[in-house]
Amino acid sequence: MKQGTDRAQLVLVAAALVAVALAPVVMAYVQLGYHADVTASEGFDAPAENADRLLTRAVHDSTADVPTNFAWDDREAATEEVRSELEPRLDALRSSRVESGTVYRVEYNRSAAEAWRDSNCPDGPDRQFGPCESAEGVVVQERAGETHVLAVAFDVRVTGEAQSVAWTAVVRPVE
Repeated sequence: MKQGTDRAQLVLVAAALVAVALAPVVMAYVQLGYHADVTASEGFDAPAENADRLLTRAVHDSTADVPTNFAWDDREAATEEVRSELEPRLDALRSSRVESGTVYRVEYNRSAAEAWRDSNCPDGPDRQFGPCESAEGVVVQERAGETHVLAVAFDVRVTGEAQSVAWTAVVRPVE
């Protein structure tokens, strides 16, 4: 009987050693503040940065061919073309993270486009290019008889389960 008792004591001692060895791991786990929802711990910066990146790429891609395809007299058509090229990407952004509880709302901001035009397009005889116009949130300028897109203004709101953030973005195509 002594041999069975020694084995039982050995198993108990081994279990106690394992428990003592795991105690620091458990304490570190508790101190790190693990949260199953990663987006809750990373703040709301990631969805906002994603929206900014997508809008920058979308505006660049949607405006790249405008100068070669639209004369200044066709600037309204150029604005409509830019908006129609942007719409699928804006729709994709709007529905991108709905299943995870994050909703993007993106709309054009006409007044921000007009304000950007007023502060960034010089008037008078010293300007290098032609006049600027703002229509439907898109700022265009006449350059050598062609229509160039200078900026597109958006209102963006990102809403999650715990918080919401909103801003106005004036996105310039990368030249």
